Amino acid sequence: MSKYNYNRRRSSVAKAGKVEIGGDNPIRVQSMCNTNTNDTEASAAQSLRIAEAGGELVRLTTQGVKEASNMARIKQALKEAGCDVPLVADVHFNPNAAFEAATTCDKVRINPGNFVDAARTFRKLEFTDEEYAQELGKIRAKFVPFLNICKEHHTCVRLGVNHGSLSDRIMSRYGDTPAGMVESVMEFLRIAREEDFDNIVISVKASNVTVMVETVRLLVETMEKEGMSFPLHLGVTEAGDGEDGRIKSAVGIGTLLGDGIGDTIRVSLSEDPEAEIPVAVKLRDYIASRAGHELIPEPATVLPGKARDHAAKLPYPEFPVMDVDFTLQPDWHYVSTAMEPTRYGDEKPVVLTTSSDNRPGAFRSWIDRFVALGGKNPVIVMMGFLTTNLEDLQVEAGADFGPLLLDGYASGIGIVASEKFTKDEVKSIALGILQAARLRISKTEYIACPGCGRTLFDLQKTLAEVKAHTGHLKGLKIGVMGCIVNGPGEMADADYGYVGAGPGRVSIYKGKELVMKNIPAEEALGSLLALIERDA
Repeated sequence: MSKYNYNRRRSSVAKAGKVEIGGDNPIRVQSMCNTNTNDTEASAAQSLRIAEAGGELVRLTTQGVKEASNMARIKQALKEAGCDVPLVADVHFNPNAAFEAATTCDKVRINPGNFVDAARTFRKLEFTDEEYAQELGKIRAKFVPFLNICKEHHTCVRLGVNHGSLSDRIMSRYGDTPAGMVESVMEFLRIAREEDFDNIVISVKASNVTVMVETVRLLVETMEKEGMSFPLHLGVTEAGDGEDGRIKSAVGIGTLLGDGIGDTIRVSLSEDPEAEIPVAVKLRDYIASRAGHELIPEPATVLPGKARDHAAKLPYPEFPVMDVDFTLQPDWHYVSTAMEPTRYGDEKPVVLTTSSDNRPGAFRSWIDRFVALGGKNPVIVMMGFLTTNLEDLQVEAGADFGPLLLDGYASGIGIVASEKFTKDEVKSIALGILQAARLRISKTEYIACPGCGRTLFDLQKTLAEVKAHTGHLKGLKIGVMGCIVNGPGEMADADYGYVGAGPGRVSIYKGKELVMKNIPAEEALGSLLALIERDA
């Protein structure tokens, strides 16, 4: 794969029901129900709405054997409604539920972090090499019987690793790192290959966009070294809602799709599941429009590290955003990627534009050639967008600026957009992109899951209430999580956390520390705010 010219990675093909994933097939879009899986009518109705919105796969949580068994009834209800969308069972902690789901569903997602290993406790464990090998033997003992059932029923498997649910065993060897996430899934893939099972899709997700992108890239590299090419599902977990959720997803998923990586995607929003589909379609189609673009020069020499590391710093206190009505500076350098880079005898900013259909690739090529020539000037990347739709602008700008910022190709950004948008709207998008890339923090960050059948409170309402009371706390990270599956782990780098603990019960966290356990839901928001106020 090239970092300059868009070409899609060629993967093997997996099949879930009627839907083929990977290979030459289109990138699939999907969502997940937030209904109780035992409620056949509600689950079928929501699955139908997702499918009608364009969702090509629908996932439902299956906490136990009962939920896994009821998936067959949901599937039948959809069939009677004339819908054959493949159903995916989402399993955590319960191999028996996975065994049952493999007989009733088109695809089963298991989490390598908790399929065999106990729930993450953040305890530091020590394993000898022999003990570690014994733990891998336990995986084989549970995983192989599951694969055999999947073979018998032609069931697809998704190995879904989450940053927040790595096992204590993996953590003991690799820590909370992309390498640990990759090894967590590779342990299962090596067993699957030995068992000649290849109907597999993989996901490695995180709420931190930079971690998610780094991990997926490392996974692709690792698989290639071991002769594997399984299709990949992409997503940013706990992205939140509104503008934040759309921008985080566009920066993370868009960067990888632009690399040519990704065969199925989900934009995880703390909104109604069917609202995720149009955003995913926009993102997928926007990146796909780069196909067949004019060839971009492939630099012969590229310096190691990030381009920002080789350039002078801009004289700003924070990573800058250029206003849409930015006045031209007479002594700055204004150039296009169509011009050959030249080494300047000063360190004045270079404002770079492009007319390429693959803007990230064109910018990368020009800046790499510029730095290779010894260019030290900071580069401000400027892009214009023709859309008059706000959501389109959020998605397109996130997808175009994301890879440049994550890979260190800019010292500043500028968005030129339709006059229909206010300056504040455009600046909010630019700042949101910089925050998603962890380059400039300008507001409170929310790590909020989209909700599913495990969620036992009104997640959307709760998130809105938390935002209303904490939106002024610039730089603070607050997690709002529906349950404990990913809750404590996925929000481990949050300052505070609000996690569903059971019917009508919530637990409050400070960092990784559980400070209030199973308190009544009606007291939870007040308790969280009081804790934040005490620490202020």
